Amino acid sequence: MPLTADRAKPAVPFAGIYRLIDFALSNVVNSGYLQVVVLTQYKSHSLDRHVTQTWRMSTMLGNYVTPVPAQQRVGKNWYLGSADAIYQSLNLIKDEKPDIVIVVGADHVYRMDFHQMVKAHVASGAACTVAAIRQPIEMADQFGVIDVHPEDPSKIRDFLEKPTNPVGLPDSPGEVLASMGNYVFDAAALVEAVTRDATEIGSKHDMGGDIVPSFVRRQQAAVYDYKNNDVAGSTDRDRGYWRDVGTLSSYYDAHMDVVSPLPVFNLYNFDWPIYTSYGPQPPAKLVKGAAGENPFVDEAVLSPGVVVTGGRVQSSVLSPAVRVGAGAEVTGSVLMNGVHIGDGAVVRNAILDKNVVIPAGAQIGVDLDADRARGFMVEDGLTVLGKDQAF
Repeated sequence: MPLTADRAKPAVPFAGIYRLIDFALSNVVNSGYLQVVVLTQYKSHSLDRHVTQTWRMSTMLGNYVTPVPAQQRVGKNWYLGSADAIYQSLNLIKDEKPDIVIVVGADHVYRMDFHQMVKAHVASGAACTVAAIRQPIEMADQFGVIDVHPEDPSKIRDFLEKPTNPVGLPDSPGEVLASMGNYVFDAAALVEAVTRDATEIGSKHDMGGDIVPSFVRRQQAAVYDYKNNDVAGSTDRDRGYWRDVGTLSSYYDAHMDVVSPLPVFNLYNFDWPIYTSYGPQPPAKLVKGAAGENPFVDEAVLSPGVVVTGGRVQSSVLSPAVRVGAGAEVTGSVLMNGVHIGDGAVVRNAILDKNVVIPAGAQIGVDLDADRARGFMVEDGLTVLGKDQAF
């Protein structure tokens, strides 16, 4: 995948100024939980740098967001899975001695108040609670699906991995509950579970595949229905928005959600802000070209530092320090930091990673066969150029 060739997935830029991890961290911090560790391993430099430089909390009050790399604290292995990452980092739990531990994936786009989920977890009496979002039953084979007890839909009866013949929900037979990859645990139960899992031969040491099913088998697992989560400042249109952006097409579609006239994911909710840092960039600027060409921008996100000089930008996201030259056209595209589009160039349905330069008069996304011939990735109608990739 071009976007993760040089960085961990949570460090992938999104919507111009953000990284994917900013959404998870903002949700946790906005929920009032201010002691946060980010467990990192592969290609983590970009992620570590962003977390360290951006997420600075008041140490006077004992608050922190800190990256913790794999350290081989309990053996010669690096992290063998998400559960093993927690097992190898149990010293962090022992040092802080929490009653509750929230485990959150760092590569989804959404808003969520975890305090509401923790309250539901405590009220349920369960040792483990899984956040889940309703999905059409015909899409069940794309998710880990939670089968609930018909008489008590808050209890998990079974955890099914991409089932082909699932049972619908008691109150909505046409829907299933798909795991969001977010969990709340009683701390002692989590410590016991990952410690036991570390010794089990054949385990993949995965939170969703091994740890949660172990709680289900012991009838200690509850489900939290995301539709009950009411985030401050949300509207009927964007309430309940959640996107797994693990594929290029889903990543692109989530950007198109942002640039739409009435966005289904509203970045302008100041009651539940998404925090980030993008450096000392000047304001975006639209100016005429040297020959008097007027700039034109419609349904687009322009980040700080963007300069459009007599070019046209439609239905696109432009990250900081992007340049669009005179007579150039950018349509339905995502341009990351430092991308330069030369005079008269045409870019359509493309994702261009950092520092890509499209020469004057060149075309991207117009002729997909030509793009393939140049060695560019073409997938689901999108042309994708990786970081620093030459045209």
